[in-house]
Amino acid sequence: MVGRCRRIFGQKRIGHGGTLDPDATGVLVVGMGRATRLLRFLAPLPKSYVAEVVLGVATSTLDDSGEVLATYDMSGVALADVRAAAAAFVGDIQQVPPMVSAVSVGGRRLHELARAGVEVERVARPVTVHRFEVSLGSEPGTYRVEVDCSSGTYVRTLAADLGTALGGGAHLRRLRRTGVGPFTVEMAVALDDLGPADVLPAAAGVAHLPPVTAGEAMADAVGYGKALEVDWPGEGPWAVLDGAGVLLAVYERVADGRLKPAVVLAPH
Repeated sequence: MVGRCRRIFGQKRIGHGGTLDPDATGVLVVGMGRATRLLRFLAPLPKSYVAEVVLGVATSTLDDSGEVLATYDMSGVALADVRAAAAAFVGDIQQVPPMVSAVSVGGRRLHELARAGVEVERVARPVTVHRFEVSLGSEPGTYRVEVDCSSGTYVRTLAADLGTALGGGAHLRRLRRTGVGPFTVEMAVALDDLGPADVLPAAAGVAHLPPVTAGEAMADAVGYGKALEVDWPGEGPWAVLDGAGVLLAVYERVADGRLKPAVVLAPH
């Protein structure tokens, strides 16, 4: 994806706001040029997904790309049972990242260890599931799920844990990310159709941050990356815009109470 964008836009500096699983489809937010520095403000945004959970089969990767580890007779499980089990995962929960994730343990990515046939103990991490809705899937024993969750939540782990909670096992398939914060799949452009006209202004990448419109004097100071002794409401960070709505910088509050730039885009 990043390589294709480099060729399409003739840009060497390309980054993304959160990886997708190799077999997954859907929304990937990409930044390029100086706007790549804004991606760290997009990483914490909540994500939305649709997928199918297959009951009765547990796999090594928790999805349909892995080897089958165990099978279970779960033919007696009804839709109402799955919905009740899914409801228990809504809210703040602890989740163990899968071995095929990009989490680092001992300086190595878990997926690198998994490819080498090594499995290590992982510490559960706090995540938040805002919505976990279940409906009948495309065939018996499968269920369509819609998930809204915090960044860092693994939907494949939700699927596996759901199977365990129902007294058996399960894995995930057909994962599609439908949203990253305000960026939805309806706004997305297919990679084969992507072109310069589809690039959003930098301000769109931080539209979720509280905005501040800078006058001429402040805009000049911001362009030089100067610290500001002003009292803006809230915790920050803040998107600093000029009068035309063009993003000049993102400012954060530091320990001494002043505001300092985290990213400066304004040319000077």
